Amino acid sequence: MTYPGHNILSCYKRSNMNILVVFLLLQWAKGNLSQSANRRPNYVILMADDLGIGDLGCYGNTTLRTPHIDSLAKDGVLLSHHIAASSLCTPSRAAFLTGRYPIRSGMASTQRVGVYIFVAGSGGLPTNESTFVKLLKEEGYSTALIGKWHLGLNCKTSDDHCHHPARHGFDYFYGLPLSNLRDCKLNSGSVLIAGSRSVALVTLQLVTLGLFTLLLLDYLALVKVPWRALGYVFLVAAILLAFTVLFFNQFRNFNCILMHNEKIIQQPYSYDNLMQTLTNEATSFLERNSDRPFLLFMSYLHTHTALYATPEFQGKSKHGLYGDCVEEMDWSVGQILASLEKLGLSEQTLVYFTSDQGAHVEEISDRGEIHGGWNGIYKGGKSTNWEGGIRVPGLLRWPGVLTAGKTVDGPTSNMDFFPTVVNLAQATMPSNRIIDGRDLMPLLRGEVQQSEHEFLFHYCNSDLSAVRWHPRNGTAVWKAHFFTPNFNPELKGCFDIHACMCHGQFITHHDPPLLYDLLKDPSETSPVTPTSEPRYHQILKVMLAAVEDHKRSVTAVPSQLSLSNILWKPWLQPCCSTPWQSCQCSNERGNGTPTDSDSSLSDA
Repeated sequence: MTYPGHNILSCYKRSNMNILVVFLLLQWAKGNLSQSANRRPNYVILMADDLGIGDLGCYGNTTLRTPHIDSLAKDGVLLSHHIAASSLCTPSRAAFLTGRYPIRSGMASTQRVGVYIFVAGSGGLPTNESTFVKLLKEEGYSTALIGKWHLGLNCKTSDDHCHHPARHGFDYFYGLPLSNLRDCKLNSGSVLIAGSRSVALVTLQLVTLGLFTLLLLDYLALVKVPWRALGYVFLVAAILLAFTVLFFNQFRNFNCILMHNEKIIQQPYSYDNLMQTLTNEATSFLERNSDRPFLLFMSYLHTHTALYATPEFQGKSKHGLYGDCVEEMDWSVGQILASLEKLGLSEQTLVYFTSDQGAHVEEISDRGEIHGGWNGIYKGGKSTNWEGGIRVPGLLRWPGVLTAGKTVDGPTSNMDFFPTVVNLAQATMPSNRIIDGRDLMPLLRGEVQQSEHEFLFHYCNSDLSAVRWHPRNGTAVWKAHFFTPNFNPELKGCFDIHACMCHGQFITHHDPPLLYDLLKDPSETSPVTPTSEPRYHQILKVMLAAVEDHKRSVTAVPSQLSLSNILWKPWLQPCCSTPWQSCQCSNERGNGTPTDSDSSLSDA
């Protein structure tokens, strides 16, 4: 039964209810918009290993398919003159994380070897260095490293993990504490074993010559040889030599380790589906942390040797196994970008793609296949300070903040990522040390037309080998080389050895320095002279003065790549099994979402 006014009252109630719903929706939207506006950006870092700048479509390659990486250039900013702080993995990555030239943290070698080659070395990135990861973690960011580390592991015991990624701000680590090496993959050859065999052969030749000489002197009664004592010396030498050869033949078991946080899960690790596993780890991290600020560092094993590709990508590119790896890495980048889009995080995330140095042009497989990349028009490659060794891709995407399709041509450095993210995250910049990187945002946004880098300095291990000068309001970018590797232009590499060196007979000093105008001669083929450039002496004077100023700013610190720090120490050898099992295991994690106890690391 109805009564007069019933319909009017119902409409009135419905109207009030609608107004209430609209009001609540507006408040909810206002709160979400406010929260979104106040939320600091997320960061996804994608770093290839030994990728040539000429390997990507957005940098001119027309034969390799890299659509997902190229989309970062289409939807963001391309840096055409982006420089790695070193042409070797370990110092380059140290500089990237700290925003400082590696010599400032002791991560530039004073010896011949410029990277860590054993897990059981004692050197590593010092914990008193501030990484941008550590600073962001202090601001509440969730942080993860997936893939390659190569900045040390232990100091005094096999499990103190004093140089572990956790000590530098990473909550989560799934990857390699050392690096992906040819020695880690069966039937892929070995630089280290070949080297040990060469040492053994030379030692045998010297011992034979010495023994023959002593026999001759004893026969001629010129010298009385203490044969028993000499026999003991030869016995000890033979034992040490045999141990060295056996050790290098066990290199794969000792050094090719896959870790989940602080636990070894494969030793040696398997290449089967390794790229898919690492990619899944990355996307799972994004899903677990989609409701809070995060930093993901996807540190690819591609395209460093040993090269590996899953069956879906093998034989699909036009450039052999190396090309297959590039295209598989592009697939992985696509998966990560798709995950950001699916989670609605694309517009809240700054994505940065780069490489730790240029392509390794000397890398040839035992079967004669080229396993190094292409550096385009640039001379040289990995381990050199020619442009091919240090000019790397630099792609940044942040929809709604960075202009899509923009190109920045002035010199920038991968050290610049440090102050860029620290400032964006509103973290406190360290005031007790020199930061060599410069905030990229004013340049990326078009607020300034030139980077703050007037000079960039280039080291070969701990020796300063070149300097780059971009004069304010100038029309040139000058680069002076003080010494260069003995590089064969026809062979495009230092093919007498596996990689160019920084010392002795492997280099040529230049006095006066070789001077190039990189805007006119980016391939560094024709150095300018006093005849071709009237300001030649004036330009060199300015650059040499800048070098002296820079050297005065460098203070002595303990070398983390000294001989004692890079040598193998048996008491530091991590091993997931008993020694008589040759450090072999495969302890995969169970399926399912990681718990708090196994997905993060303490600061202890």
